[in-house]
Amino acid sequence: MSGAISDKSGKDSGNTALQQALGRLNFTPRPLEPGHVWLAGAGPGDPGCLTLEVLAALAEADALVYDALVSPDVVAVAANAELFYAGKRGGQPSMKQEDITALLVRLAREGRRVVRLKGGDPYIFGRGGEEALALAREAIPFRVLSGLTSGLSALAATGIPATMRGINKAVILATGHAAGTDEDIDWAALARTGQPLVIYMGMANLPLIAASLLEGGLPPSTPAAIIAAATTPKERTLVATLATLAEEAAAAGMASPALIVVGGIVAMRAALVGER
Repeated sequence: MSGAISDKSGKDSGNTALQQALGRLNFTPRPLEPGHVWLAGAGPGDPGCLTLEVLAALAEADALVYDALVSPDVVAVAANAELFYAGKRGGQPSMKQEDITALLVRLAREGRRVVRLKGGDPYIFGRGGEEALALAREAIPFRVLSGLTSGLSALAATGIPATMRGINKAVILATGHAAGTDEDIDWAALARTGQPLVIYMGMANLPLIAASLLEGGLPPSTPAAIIAAATTPKERTLVATLATLAEEAAAAGMASPALIVVGGIVAMRAALVGER
């Protein structure tokens, strides 16, 4: 008889197999020392997306400063840590960035083992670079533990390859947070590249971004998608065209946290997962 072997508690042998696999991996995590700060990425949401280094760091931390996009299941791994909620979700109460930095410095100088945990990757639109620079200026020892950035792992989770031979030779990660302001990027220039765009923090400015890309020369029929709450039980994917994306997103009630994907790679979803 084949299949998983279960014990009397109903747990199958999968957990044992995982433990054995980890033992064979020859992975020895570096110790998180008192007075050090590790800037870590929690990935897109699913705890299975954590790296082993981040998992080990959470187990050692006695102070955890975490963002709103971090799953409660991931936060719970830091069972011995004092928790500090930083927020950082658009439109909701959050600590100011300078206050977060000051908190990291204070905790380190108190001799705490500090993990600063962000959704995705700390260095991809996560302000990890700013925090690392501030720690360096204060002579606080730090490390950066990469995480799976949502801009790539969300695509994989929903059947959209980030690169595809014959479709694209590059993929552009951009932020839509500043659309319509003096700090906005040149959407027309991005449109002229003809390469797919993965846009973070753009939902509030979606109509403006879509209009700017159309004005920049992208055809109205360009495939486009919105991926909300990727890899979590609340994950939703909407596929449309660039011309209709904003209208369809509003009608479907799509909201942050979400990524906007524009380009021919979106059309691969129908072939890979059977959905438009």
